[in-house]
Amino acid sequence: MGQVNLVRIGKNYLNTNGSITLSTGILADDPVIKTASAAMVNGGIHSFVKAVSLEIENNIRVNVVSLGVVDDSYEKYKDYFPGHLPISMNKVINGYVRSVYGKRNGEIIRIYN
Repeated sequence: MGQVNLVRIGKNYLNTNGSITLSTGILADDPVIKTASAAMVNGGIHSFVKAVSLEIENNIRVNVVSLGVVDDSYEKYKDYFPGHLPISMNKVINGYVRSVYGKRNGEIIRIYN
């Protein structure tokens, strides 16, 4: 509930046309063994973002960046994600830039290979 509470509380401190970006991961779309809880939370955040974007006031936008396995942690986690290609930090950064500076609202920005 941490990210949900961030939106609930944070919206009161943002200027009109502000932006909130949450973070999830590929498990929402492509779960692997021993990740049922994480997959559920990721999918729940995706659904929450779609719904809250319809309700939030003051033209505040809420999006989520959902990442695959990042280059920096690929060696540590590659055995959990067989067949997944690591994504570069540049792609990660661009996902957040797209969320903050773009005009979309309620978008799941998937950064997967």
